[in-house]
Amino acid sequence: MSTAQKYPAPAVMGPESIMSKKAHGTSATPVQENLRWKVDQEVADRICNFNRHYAEYSGYFKTVPEFMNQTNDTPADKEITFYDSNTGKPLFYAPRGRTMEQFIKESRNHGWPSFRDDEVEWKNVRLLENGETVSVDGTHLGHNLPDGKGSRYCINLVCVAGNPTN
Repeated sequence: MSTAQKYPAPAVMGPESIMSKKAHGTSATPVQENLRWKVDQEVADRICNFNRHYAEYSGYFKTVPEFMNQTNDTPADKEITFYDSNTGKPLFYAPRGRTMEQFIKESRNHGWPSFRDDEVEWKNVRLLENGETVSVDGTHLGHNLPDGKGSRYCINLVCVAGNPTN
């Protein structure tokens, strides 16, 4: 009997091969230099590219003043775009369908930035059968930990602190 789990739409399932060995761990490149919010590049590279199970410590995002300041300073009608720390592709947008206060409250409650289906850029994000959430380019992002409201993507801030690229 298979233990593979399928997640409901709009989740886009991806094959395990996305996370196959590449030139730099599971990615073709290391994380960008000068990641946003001054997150630690070495920690980001280890979690994004050489890891499939571990995460930054619970609550890490709350200790990053540049990130918390941006959430506080974002106008109510605007959102933050979170980019892949390796490629700079957009991965998540928050808040969507809720307030920034609700996004931060849920993230605080669970320990990691917590995104919902409407906040995911499915063109660049895939969900593996075990719940691991990854980029199409092989960046480990975090895990889907569904709750009573549906899918909840608990994501490492260091993995979505990239700068946009063209």
